[in-house]
Amino acid sequence: MIRYLFSIIAVVAALNVFADDAPTIYPPPPSSASLAKDSRFFEMRTYHAAPGKLEALHSRFRDFTNKLFTKHGMTMVGYWVPMNKEGQYENTLVYVLAFPSREAHDKSWKEFSEDPEWKAAKADSEKSGKLVEKVDSVYMTATDYSPIK
Repeated sequence: MIRYLFSIIAVVAALNVFADDAPTIYPPPPSSASLAKDSRFFEMRTYHAAPGKLEALHSRFRDFTNKLFTKHGMTMVGYWVPMNKEGQYENTLVYVLAFPSREAHDKSWKEFSEDPEWKAAKADSEKSGKLVEKVDSVYMTATDYSPIK
């Protein structure tokens, strides 16, 4: 019995090695009457800036990134710097992008990340160290009552 169990575990482990090469398949959004039928696909990204690098991150967006977002079909909805309960600004940048679809999102980000102009701007802006320690992404679809779809 134990030998059989170990055999199953070995097979599952072997299959997981190849799972990383499998194409990403996106499940359909959950069935809900409250989802907008004609919603664009949104992504909210939170950049946790490296200590002392938030202004350099703002400069990179202002001077390079926004232009490249437009070039690659990304619609900029807005940018924010969060504030904590004590009224202090956090070392964080939050922004939202819109895309016609999830497929358009994936295509735009792929092209953006491969763009030589982006690679050069990123390398130049990080000569004295990385600007971002961590990135969080949240994917969103608008509700039928949302003013932005």
